[in-house]
Amino acid sequence: MNIEVNLDQATQILSSARPTNLKLGMEVSAEFAENVAQLNEVLQTLDEMAGAETSQSVARLKRMLAGFEPSVTLLGQVKSGKTTLVNAMAGWADLLPSDVNPWTSVVTSLHLTPGSKRFDVAARFSFMTEDEWSRLLTRGGRLGELAGRSGADSELKKIQMQVQGVWEKARQRLGRKFELLLGQEHEYGYFDKNLLERYTCLGDDFDVEKNADEDDGQGKFADITQSADLYLNCPTVPFPICLRDTPGVNDTFMMREQVTIGAIRGSRVCVVVLSANQALTSVDMGLIRMISNLKSREVIFFVNRIDELPDPVSQIPEIEASIRQTLKDHHGPGDAEIIFGSAHWANIVLSGALEDLTESSSKALLEWAKVEMSTIDQEQSSPNIVWEVSGLPELFRCISDRIVEDEGKALLAKVASSATSIASGLQAVNAMTIQSDSSPSSLSMYEVTTQFNALAQKHLAALQEDLDEVILAYHNRADRTHLSFVERATHSLITHLEQNGDTEVWEYDPTGLRMLLRTAYNVFGVRMQAAAKNRYEATVGDLAELYCQAFGDAVHGIQISLPEPPVIPSPVALGQTIALDFHGSWWESWWRRTRGYKAFANRFQKLITAETEDFMHQLKSVQTQEVRKEAVQSLASFLDEQKSILFELGAQTDHSKDMQEMFSGDKMHDQDEVQEMLDSLARFSAAPE
Repeated sequence: MNIEVNLDQATQILSSARPTNLKLGMEVSAEFAENVAQLNEVLQTLDEMAGAETSQSVARLKRMLAGFEPSVTLLGQVKSGKTTLVNAMAGWADLLPSDVNPWTSVVTSLHLTPGSKRFDVAARFSFMTEDEWSRLLTRGGRLGELAGRSGADSELKKIQMQVQGVWEKARQRLGRKFELLLGQEHEYGYFDKNLLERYTCLGDDFDVEKNADEDDGQGKFADITQSADLYLNCPTVPFPICLRDTPGVNDTFMMREQVTIGAIRGSRVCVVVLSANQALTSVDMGLIRMISNLKSREVIFFVNRIDELPDPVSQIPEIEASIRQTLKDHHGPGDAEIIFGSAHWANIVLSGALEDLTESSSKALLEWAKVEMSTIDQEQSSPNIVWEVSGLPELFRCISDRIVEDEGKALLAKVASSATSIASGLQAVNAMTIQSDSSPSSLSMYEVTTQFNALAQKHLAALQEDLDEVILAYHNRADRTHLSFVERATHSLITHLEQNGDTEVWEYDPTGLRMLLRTAYNVFGVRMQAAAKNRYEATVGDLAELYCQAFGDAVHGIQISLPEPPVIPSPVALGQTIALDFHGSWWESWWRRTRGYKAFANRFQKLITAETEDFMHQLKSVQTQEVRKEAVQSLASFLDEQKSILFELGAQTDHSKDMQEMFSGDKMHDQDEVQEMLDSLARFSAAPE
């Protein structure tokens, strides 16, 4: 007799041993996915009705919906179990290697997609560029530059020796391929644990010559790998989502910090993974600096490894109180959500191996389950109960809420508003076709084109001027803040020297500078959005007037929705480490090498100006230009969309049969059908507050 064993194709685990409630916590996301599907159906109907010009606008809206892939960045303490948590969230217990040390600069992005369609590219690994490697080799990265500026020659020498060691090891592993690989990418139609270890995990330092021409050595490419992107199907997610696993925020060359800042900037949700045995302390200042520049809704704390607590019931409230006090003391997001759980429990139940739990872990599980039982259906199977107690469903619930409320609904509103303009234009054409006695357009096609182009050029130029004015005001305020900080710090330094001499090391907290710059940036964001909104409203007003001049009452029903103002990203660059953040040998080295009050003041001003130059550039130039570009692009896309509608309406002065064919194809559409489509779009058009 043959018995068919039902195994999961990805993990080769007996399906009956796995939890059946893996979608728990995804309810809000599932509802959003259903709304996306419904809106996409409306767009498909609109596309079938639209003419050649407007169908291009509809296609763009469909691409916007299809391309929605919100990112969630995970960061935290070393050995907090981030990678183990990522594996559990992906529903694949042994997906990413978690028992070896990852290379310091690798961010691993898991692109989770519902469905079972295979990807042409399942894994993509990007290598450091030649410029990045050169900076690391010649200057020791940011940390080497910082050491050089602060005069910590002994520290700089250590860094240079370590970089030299990395370079020699990479050359031995890769041989003649080393220089050729810089700046390149490797793509694969599959991935497995061995492949990931080859690119993202440091291999053994011994026997590197043997592996020089082999492709299967662990860590073969890890020394130059910059990022890894993995594409996989995940049946539990309702829509595509990207999980970014960062390797930490503290390392010898400060490369982790740079890539982590970049990952956070590209995400709207950040999950900070802490260890229950370590929680959050002042030792984690690099981590605290990063998250203190995020809004509370952008941060979720997941306190992992509660399975290692001897008494989780009594210890967890104490740990939460300690975390909130630390956040309060260091101006962090005090209202952020804090979730307690165990990625180990989640992965054990995913592996179908509950019997492998240790005695201490089982005891902690039973004690914590008693607390959680009030919200858990006790009639469930053991795997389902353990999955809930692990904290993963609650984490998914928080992530789903933030993605849908802060990004998803805004996307639906933006797409639906644009689609409403197109559909209402179609409705106007139908009405004009029916009214055979309608007067012809009062403007010729040439006049319509001329006026629209002038209108578009006028408002695009005015918007850029308005935004540049806001940016200039922000630059001036940020520069004044920066100068004032340097002057206050220098005054404090001189006072210290006068009172204590140069035998006692002086320290100065740069938190005030970060808070003042953050305030200036927040004001910039408010003014930027207000300037964009005002210009958008003026543009819509002029467009409405042009519609009326061209077609009179026939286009009275056309709905022109305002473009969405740009999203202002959080100023995460403020979390970057600078010389004043160090209290130890480096700062003492700078102090001991300086002699004389005047020398102290001059060297300090040069040091702090150079140290803050990078994040000042990020805040003043990089992030402001990104916001400016988004605001201008939003208006430009809106004008292109309106151009297709307006031009099709004005393409024929005899706006009956010819115009109907140009705007909506060969057949006349029932007004009730178009109105039904508008009613459907109205459900999604209200943007969230």
